[in-house]
Amino acid sequence: MSRAARSRFQPYLRPALGSGFRPRPSLRQGRHCPGRNHKLGFVEDAAIDSFVFDEQYNTFHKYGNAADPSASEGNNYIGDLDVLEKNNGISVYNIPQHEQKKRKIEKKTEAAEEDDDGMDKEEAENPATDAWLMKNRKSPWAGKKEGLQSELTEEQKNYAEEHARKEEKAGGEKSELVADKTTFHGKEERDYQGGKDAKARNDHCCIPKRLVHTWSGHTKGVSAIRFFPKHSHLILSAGMDTKVKIWDVFNSGKCMRTCMGHSKAVRDISFCNDGSKFLTAGYDRNIKYWDTDTGQVISTFSTGKIPYVVKLNPDDDKQNILLVGMSDKKIVQWDMNTGQITQEYDQHLGAVNSITFVDNNRRFVTSSDDKSLRVWEYGIPVVINARERFQLNKEKRFAGHIVAGYACQVNFSPDGRFVMSGDGEDKCWFWDWKSRKIFRTLKCHEGVCIGAEWHPLEQSRVVTCGWDGLIKYCFQIEGLAGFRSDWVHISVEKPTSHTLPERDYRYPAE
Repeated sequence: MSRAARSRFQPYLRPALGSGFRPRPSLRQGRHCPGRNHKLGFVEDAAIDSFVFDEQYNTFHKYGNAADPSASEGNNYIGDLDVLEKNNGISVYNIPQHEQKKRKIEKKTEAAEEDDDGMDKEEAENPATDAWLMKNRKSPWAGKKEGLQSELTEEQKNYAEEHARKEEKAGGEKSELVADKTTFHGKEERDYQGGKDAKARNDHCCIPKRLVHTWSGHTKGVSAIRFFPKHSHLILSAGMDTKVKIWDVFNSGKCMRTCMGHSKAVRDISFCNDGSKFLTAGYDRNIKYWDTDTGQVISTFSTGKIPYVVKLNPDDDKQNILLVGMSDKKIVQWDMNTGQITQEYDQHLGAVNSITFVDNNRRFVTSSDDKSLRVWEYGIPVVINARERFQLNKEKRFAGHIVAGYACQVNFSPDGRFVMSGDGEDKCWFWDWKSRKIFRTLKCHEGVCIGAEWHPLEQSRVVTCGWDGLIKYCFQIEGLAGFRSDWVHISVEKPTSHTLPERDYRYPAE
C-alpha cells in the first residue's frame, strides 16, 4: 500500500478509548477473540445421541425441564425443578407403569363399546362384513367407522340443488339436437355457381380505398369468411348466430344459401379444393361436412371437445383427411370416408388455434394458446426440430394495430407485397412487406374487425367481416379525380347488373 493510501486510512485505525484499545478482529478474517468461538458468543461441542436430543427437547417443551449434558454433577437439569420433582424426573418417552396400564384399560373399554354399538353377532363373525373388520382390526390408525349422515345441513342442501340444476342444464344442452336445414335464396339452384370463366384481371395488387358493397344477413357477429376456391365468385361466412351463409360476389350480390345445423356459434369454416363441399366447426362441439350445391350435411364428427380450427389436407388425393385443432390441446386427424380417428397429435400445452401446411404438404405448422408454434410431420405425432429450416425474422415486425384478446385474421396480398390484418377497434390495417411501414388503415366495422380476405383474382379487392354482423367488399378505384376519401355504400337490396366490369363500380360519393 502506498504512503498516501496509508495516511488516508490511518484515522480509521486509531484507538477509540485509550492507547490500549484496539478494534476487535473480524471473524471473517479467521481470527477469533478470546472466549468467543462464534459471532454470538461461545459454543461448546457436546456428543449427544439424536434420540436423546429429541427426548429432552420435547420434554422441555411439555414439562418445562430437561437434562443438561454439559452441566456438572449434582446440577444436571435446567428449567422448572419443581415440576421435575413432582414427575420424578420422567420424560415424554418414559411413561410410568401405572399410566401405561390406565391407557390400556381405556382402549379396551372403547373397543368394547364400539363392538356393542349396534353390531350384529352374525355379521361380526362373517369376515366378508364391515362388522368383522371393525371387530378384528389390528391397525392402530383404524378409527371408528362413521355411519351415514341422517340429514343434510342447509349448506349441503343448497349445494346439492345448485349442482342438480347445473347437471340438468348441461344435460339439456348436450341432448339438444338441431335439425340440419338449408334455405336457397336464388332463382336456379343448380346453376347459381356462375363464374367458371373468371380470370385474373390485374397482376399488380393495390390497396383498396372504396367500399362498394355491404352484405348484411347475420343477426350476430361474423367470425370467419372464405372465398370459393379458384373462381372466388362466392363467399362463405360463419356467423355467431349459428348460421353459415353463401354470398354471391359477381352477379346479384345477395345471399344465395343459408345453412343451419349448429346449436351454437360457428367458429371456423373451410372449403375443399374444388369448392363442392365445405366444413364447419361450432361451439356445440360438432364438425359438419356440407355439400355446397344442395346445402345438405354429408357427415358429422365430434370428440366431445370444442373444435377451434378445421383443415383438409391440400393434396387432391387426400381430400378425405380432416385435421381439427381442439380445445383440449390436441390435433385430431379423421378419415372422413370411414369416420374413424386415424391419428392424434398431442404436444401442445394449450388450445390449438391454426393449422397451416408447408413443404409440399409433407409437414404442417400449428399455433396454440401456449404461445408456441410447432412443426409436425404429417402422419407422425412427434414434433420435429425445425429451427434450421424455420427461424424467427425479428426484423419483420408489423405493429400499430390493437389485437390483444382478439384472434384477428392475418393475410397476404396475392403478389406478396402487402400484409393485412383486422384489429379490435374497427379498422383494417395494411403494411408494406419490405419496409414494414403502415401503408394504409381503413375503418371497416363498428367494433372488432375479425377477418380479412384478399380476392385472389381481382387483386385490388378485399373482403372484411366483423362482430357487427356485416361483410364488406372494397377495392381500389383508379383515375377518378374529385372523389372524397369516404367509402361508397351500396345497399344489398339494390343488386348490380350481371357481372359488372370494374368501371361500373365507380360510384361517386354523395
